[in-house]
Amino acid sequence: MQKIIIVLFIFTSLLIVSCGGDKTGGGTLAQKKATLDSLKKEQVKINDAIVKLQDDIAKIDTSAALQNTTLVSVKALAPETFVHYIDLQGKVEAVNISYVTPRNGTGGQVKALYVQKGQQVKKGQLLLQLDDVIAKQNLRAAQQGLVTLQTQLDYAKDVYRRQKNLWDQGIGTEIQVITDKNNVDNLESQLKTTQEQINMAQEQVNFTSVYSDVAGVAEDVNVRVGEIFAPAAQQIKIVNTYDLKVTTQVPENYVSKVNVGDNVLINFPDLNKTITAKISVAGKVIDPNSRSFYVEIHLPSDRDLKPNLIANVKIQDYSAANVISVPVNTVQTDDKGKYVFVAVTDKDKIVAKKKPVVVGQSYGNNAEIFSGLLAGDKIITEGFQSLYDGQPVTMAQ
Repeated sequence: MQKIIIVLFIFTSLLIVSCGGDKTGGGTLAQKKATLDSLKKEQVKINDAIVKLQDDIAKIDTSAALQNTTLVSVKALAPETFVHYIDLQGKVEAVNISYVTPRNGTGGQVKALYVQKGQQVKKGQLLLQLDDVIAKQNLRAAQQGLVTLQTQLDYAKDVYRRQKNLWDQGIGTEIQVITDKNNVDNLESQLKTTQEQINMAQEQVNFTSVYSDVAGVAEDVNVRVGEIFAPAAQQIKIVNTYDLKVTTQVPENYVSKVNVGDNVLINFPDLNKTITAKISVAGKVIDPNSRSFYVEIHLPSDRDLKPNLIANVKIQDYSAANVISVPVNTVQTDDKGKYVFVAVTDKDKIVAKKKPVVVGQSYGNNAEIFSGLLAGDKIITEGFQSLYDGQPVTMAQ
């Protein structure tokens, strides 16, 4: 009965303050401040009285105590490694892409085609055959010329040998010997030139057979039998699918944070696969249109990966070991700064305690905490939205 009388007294006091005399409606500034201070003191007394009554009732009526508490979920904090990533989108590209061209520099008419689009190609594999009629005619002519010169050279050497023997016996003239020797030298020089011509003619014949310089897949085959295979047309494209990379563009504000060797997480959503890698190339030139720079990540060999696959790239630009981190949604803000609620034991009950915190980096669902929390603190992760400092709580099992 005594507690009821106290509550009625407090209520009556509030009613008198709020209705009697309109103390806040007029008067000087000093009077208004005095009235405000008086109301604040009354408010403190009322709050203290309410808390005391709640505690007394809870000791007597346990069911009432449960009704006055808020059900919350908590998480015990422990030191961990906090990592921040830059989230980007890239694509898979082949490191080695070969455009097959005629080696003679002029090309020719296609007489036979041995490759189709999408076909697996080995290094050194014959792809197509060009018209070789003229090249083979030139080769045969050069070979015939070589035979003729060889015959003439053999005859000239025999004449020179005979004339030299006669001159050694004092027969003949020195001029005749010198003439025969020059004739042999000239024929030998012509023979060497003809041999070079044969080699060149043989190369021209070889050039009519077009081979692949790399292994891979024939991604483009844009030529048919009877058409001209030209040097600059890029009619056959071979892609090495075993040597791949991921490329992406990084905003220029990260130019000092992204470097060769940085750790990267790459997710391929179409394959439901994630791999780890390192940056192999980081450009230092900013694109004036996109305000970004080029980054390349070499990929390990994987049969599932194919050029032009979409890749979600996460470049690690920050890491801190043995730090406290909390779910980012548990961090709230008031006029004094950021804070979280933790569950603490106060005498014989568990209450929510408001703890100011200094927040560092945030990534995904976690926020790094520089100060304000310690390992072992039980942060309230669910039910914190309507809590006040000192409110009794019940932790969910």
